[in-house]
Amino acid sequence: MSSVNLTSLGANQVKSTTSGEMVEIGSLWQEQTVVLFFLRRFGCQVCRWMSAEVSKLEKDLKANGVALIGIGPEETGVKEFMDGGFFKGEIYIDEKKQCYKDLGFKRYNAVNVIPAAMGKKVREIASKASAEGIQGNFSGDLLQSGGMLIVAKGGEKVLLHFVQKSPADNISLEDMTKALGISANVQAGEKPQRRFPGRTGPRRHSPCCPGHNGHSLST
Repeated sequence: MSSVNLTSLGANQVKSTTSGEMVEIGSLWQEQTVVLFFLRRFGCQVCRWMSAEVSKLEKDLKANGVALIGIGPEETGVKEFMDGGFFKGEIYIDEKKQCYKDLGFKRYNAVNVIPAAMGKKVREIASKASAEGIQGNFSGDLLQSGGMLIVAKGGEKVLLHFVQKSPADNISLEDMTKALGISANVQAGEKPQRRFPGRTGPRRHSPCCPGHNGHSLST
């Protein structure tokens, strides 16, 4: 049973990147079931890859009356993220990071973020992302972690509450569809069809977290 207090959480204000309007996050699940994907950082290479993965479900979610919404902890990098087409849902900003706190999404510090960013799984996902043309940068808050919350229509109940234990932790597409009780016709890891206007040739590694020797430690 989830320990998330939807009443308290629902009162938190988030900012729409489309209208600039501040709304209570609880309003996002009043009329529909919602998948809330909390990103660590918009410039994070691993987060961008995860966003593309989650977005593979967008058509199936929409067909089942489920909204896909991304939440970021700050505005830094959001325009580049949106222009890059990494995510297929609406995007909101939790400027006070109160939702992140309430959902138990931890913060790293200058000491433990380095080993976290050098983990095997981080390097594996960064390699996949680079192979798919997805890169990142150092802009923004490097210390925030994220996760996912799926809430049933009307705030009836929490269907899934996922908290990252490491920067590369992500919920599988299968676990998402199981939590929602729907079927989907996509497979994890399939290369997304994305375009990069004005780009030619191979893309170079672009680290998203403090690393060394120029290698991609892309969280």
